[in-house]
Order: sequence, then C-alpha cells, then structure tokens
Amino acid sequence: MTDVIFREAVRTDLPAIIALLADDVLGRARDLTEVDDAYEKAFADITADPRNQLVVADDAGVLVGCMQLTYIPGLGRHGAERSLIESVRVRSDRRGQGLGRLMMEWAVDQARQRGCALVQLTTDKTRADAHRFYRNLGFVASHEGMKLAL
Repeated sequence: MTDVIFREAVRTDLPAIIALLADDVLGRARDLTEVDDAYEKAFADITADPRNQLVVADDAGVLVGCMQLTYIPGLGRHGAERSLIESVRVRSDRRGQGLGRLMMEWAVDQARQRGCALVQLTTDKTRADAHRFYRNLGFVASHEGMKLAL
C-alpha cells in the first residue's frame, strides 16, 4: 500500500474511473462502461467546481480506487462546511487489503484540514459489508436517507 498515492483525477483517468464505478453488482446495473457525452460533461463539471474533488488511488500508474468529495456550505452547525463522500470504489482484486481504509482516512483528513465540522456519506441499504466497514471507521448511522429518482 505504500506506493499508492491519492490525487485529483485527470481526463485520461475517466475510462478507469467508469470501470471502477461499474465494478460491482449495483454499479453494473446503473453505470455504463464506455465514456460517453454524459460522463464527459459530468467530469468537466466536477473538475471545474472548486467544491468538488474527484480523487483516484493510483498505484504506480494503475487506478485502484476512486471517490468524489463534495464540500457543502450550510447554516447548520453555526455555518460550518461539511464534506460529503460519494462513489467510493476499490478495484475488486484490491478489496480487503486496507486500501478502502486508507482512502477514507485520507478523505477525512482532507475535511479536517479544510475545517469541515463533519463528514457524511450514504451507502445503499443492501451493502451490509460497506455498512460494517464504515461503522468500523467510526461512522454512525444517525439519519435515515431518502432519494427521489427523477
């Protein structure tokens, strides 16, 4: 793990990021595996927004993980900013080796350095292993999340 670096994604990383997103049961059901105009636009929008970071875990030039960090200003908690972690993925052949823990620790450290009051995330209700993983990192299931598909 010592060779893995975390860095902001660049456009040439997009095919590997899309492959990571589709590299599980839920991802295969909702993400395409080819770069298309929608992915290109989303990537451009994310990288142009100073409150968003698309981060990759790079092991000697091979992308083995990714996540999106969004910093959200708010009036709650006396105007504190919060960090939202989404789209956390570790390549299937690298799962269970500590990479996900390193990624999350790095993301939490980024939030601390930025002065965020809290870090939040959502995880699909069917991902029991992910729930256990996040609890072991100190995350608490304090709220019930809801979504409305449009």
